[in-house]
Amino acid sequence: MAIRPKLHPSKPCSSDSSLRPSLCLNLAMPQITSDDADIFYEVLGSGPPVVLLHPFPANHELWKPAAQALVSRYRVILPDLRGHGDSGIGTGPAGMPKHAADIARVLDHEEVRRVPFVGVSIGGYVLFEFWRKYRARVEALVLCNTKAQGDTPEARAGRLQAAADVMERGTEPFFATMLPKLLGKTTLSTRPDLVDGALRMMRKMSPEDVAMVQRGMAERPDSVETLKTINVPTLIVTGDEDIFTGVAEAELMRQNVQNSVMKVIPKAGHYSPWEQPGEVGKLVRQLLDTQPGG
Repeated sequence: MAIRPKLHPSKPCSSDSSLRPSLCLNLAMPQITSDDADIFYEVLGSGPPVVLLHPFPANHELWKPAAQALVSRYRVILPDLRGHGDSGIGTGPAGMPKHAADIARVLDHEEVRRVPFVGVSIGGYVLFEFWRKYRARVEALVLCNTKAQGDTPEARAGRLQAAADVMERGTEPFFATMLPKLLGKTTLSTRPDLVDGALRMMRKMSPEDVAMVQRGMAERPDSVETLKTINVPTLIVTGDEDIFTGVAEAELMRQNVQNSVMKVIPKAGHYSPWEQPGEVGKLVRQLLDTQPGG
């Protein structure tokens, strides 16, 4: 099914009140065309590059608070994954090969050969595919609030049903059911600003975007065997209140990625970089500072 492209109004700095004004550092949003979709991304800071990939159904704005720990020394590349934020969805399901190819083209556009990557949730799924296809371009990995297992038949059916439902009923019922699962109980009870900010990010996705991204995730392969091939420095992060990809999923990855390290973020759910940006930003910075280009 062909999806009409998104409109991209000029917006030099986020109006999200939960983002500090000091984070609006570089105002341009570069755009590339990757096969059948326009992919937008933002670059903050200067220095050695690092790529941060956001979760579903958010966009690159989720990483901005945590990026404050990085921009004084690093060039932080923040893509909007296909179908999220300002990036188009293209035609058909947004499968992991499409996402991985999009990120490779962002690197080409930024003239980056090899780089550390951080991926949250779907961002981690993309990185498993990126590793399979472009591992020579991966310097280090942070796998954050994600899992290597493919969907069970029940989970896959649930994604496909959700895709059908948003096309029929719109996105608001879907977002209303997702918010309490994506954010930790501490955030939900004490940080209404972060709850509102997460919902604003979600609302940039159309029903078509949500449906095609869900169908793409339903198609993804199991990546547990892929973990055993990862031989770059790897940090695994989860939140102690993450009900989607918690400690058990993180521990499975730690056991299968050689020499990896696992950290659990207190008072954080599935969106740990959004909920606890200081802690996550510090962990990412520590890993980056140990790399040859850091």
